[in-house]
Amino acid sequence: MVKANSLVDLRQMRVAASAPEQISPGSVMASCRGAFIGVALMSGVINLLYLTGSFFMLEVYDRVLPSRSVPTLVALGVIAFVLYAFQGALDLIRGRIFVRIGTMLDNSLAGRVYDASIHLSVSQRKVDPLQPSRDLDQVRQFLGSGGPVAFLDLPWIPVYLLICFIFHFWIGIAAVVGALILVALTLLTEHGTRDATRTATENATRRWHAGEASRRNAEVIQALGMAEQLGAHWRKANSDYLAANSRISDVVLGLSSLSKMFRTALQSFVLALGAWLVIHQEATGGIMIASSILVARALAPVEMAIGQWKGFVSARLAWRRLGEVLATMPKQQQMRLPAPSRTLSLEGVTLVPPGAANANVWEVSLSLAAGDALGVIGNSASGKSSLARALVGVWQPARGAVRLDGASLDQWSPQRLGQHIGYMPQDVELFAGSVAENIARFEPGFKPEAVIIAARAADIHEMIVKLPGGYDMQIGEQGNALSAGQKQRVALARALYRNPFLVVLDEPNSNLDAEGDEALTQAILGVRARGGIVVIVAHRPTAIAGCNLLMMMAGGRCQMVGSKDEVLAAITRPAAARQVGERARG
Repeated sequence: MVKANSLVDLRQMRVAASAPEQISPGSVMASCRGAFIGVALMSGVINLLYLTGSFFMLEVYDRVLPSRSVPTLVALGVIAFVLYAFQGALDLIRGRIFVRIGTMLDNSLAGRVYDASIHLSVSQRKVDPLQPSRDLDQVRQFLGSGGPVAFLDLPWIPVYLLICFIFHFWIGIAAVVGALILVALTLLTEHGTRDATRTATENATRRWHAGEASRRNAEVIQALGMAEQLGAHWRKANSDYLAANSRISDVVLGLSSLSKMFRTALQSFVLALGAWLVIHQEATGGIMIASSILVARALAPVEMAIGQWKGFVSARLAWRRLGEVLATMPKQQQMRLPAPSRTLSLEGVTLVPPGAANANVWEVSLSLAAGDALGVIGNSASGKSSLARALVGVWQPARGAVRLDGASLDQWSPQRLGQHIGYMPQDVELFAGSVAENIARFEPGFKPEAVIIAARAADIHEMIVKLPGGYDMQIGEQGNALSAGQKQRVALARALYRNPFLVVLDEPNSNLDAEGDEALTQAILGVRARGGIVVIVAHRPTAIAGCNLLMMMAGGRCQMVGSKDEVLAAITRPAAARQVGERARG
């Protein structure tokens, strides 16, 4: 019955895994309640079966040897063997249930953990975005280890101590004193590893950031000869991480060795105490042997818990971090809004970059209608790219709102919002896979016709079919098999896939030639013709050739917005006046 209830509970967890957006760590653990209760009951039976060895020795010494009865010995041996087999089977089932719980936990939370990693990457750059995944691995690995078993065996120590008192009062006292000493060692382990574990996690994050920054900028580091200097920063973080880990291991291994030594010494002491009691005819030889075995078994869970303490503390901190991260994730919207088709509006949008204390975009307001194309121009660090990130929902406004057809972007889940948005960031990133998969955004079961339509809209169909393998060409990690210009045009096709209503392009022609510029202009005109909205962040004037509106930004504020001709005229008049003045003075 225990096993059946546990398996039913695991099936319930499997059902819960089908809707990861509705699952929290607490709800997953709640769904495991039946499995944990079943395992706890199973642990009770196993701990009772652990008494087999002690009572077998008791009967052999006190019953078989005095009577010299071989049939009794055989009968006791058969009974002991059956009980040992039953104990081993239950122990195996218990361990496998913990492994299955860990697997189901991973399956249930993996989707939300992946979403959290993406969310951390764009919203909290000071936090390692891969930490939630590692935390989930840590919890799963602890559940699959012997750690939970040790903690489930701890509550049964009083039963063993009670039997020790039944054998003899002084044997019970010796066992209680030994248990108290081992509990004190356990508390010392907790105290000695808590801060070191937290420090190790922080240093691991510092090490990851240093390594990731070096990986992203490997070409610059190589070209400028910065490897030694930056390597020193990484080695310092790595050294701090290893030192903290060493402190944890030293404490755990030291106290674990001490507990093993003490338990072995206590077992010998109880044996000697039993012998003294036998000499004074206060106990039998069977009690002497059985109590020695029983005390060792009573204190084994404490010793095992000390040995597993490092994993327990790490798993506990990982579970706490995981809950905190997932609690900060935006709630998934269940109401499906209609596809936007009319307007894009910004209402007093102020942006604070992730990890920054001050805003870099202030009070930007504008309204675009279907068929509009807005070019955003301005000097570097004027807030253009930040505004583009807010338009597609990557950054959330500190104040104000971005709305599609009157609904703020947070009323869509990222998955649903992405169906209505095409985005091409300044730093183009493609993924390992085929050209077609990248254009189709790795949509499962995508239709080839939709990919070809997007490629033709970006005017790269002819270019793609000339590639080795055409649309099926594997472009490698980060699209390294393609040139910078080819990657940019594939990214443009990806942005146009399935005709999204809003298309945001950040420096879309930074690597394009004249032919690419013309294709970009035609793509913009195509979006406008079908009733979409285009926003282009640009430095080169050719990027805004297809725009009808223009906005100039400076210092994070919108300086002017209007028709392209009006804004350009307003910009060029002061420049022309300055030139005339300079000529007059000359």
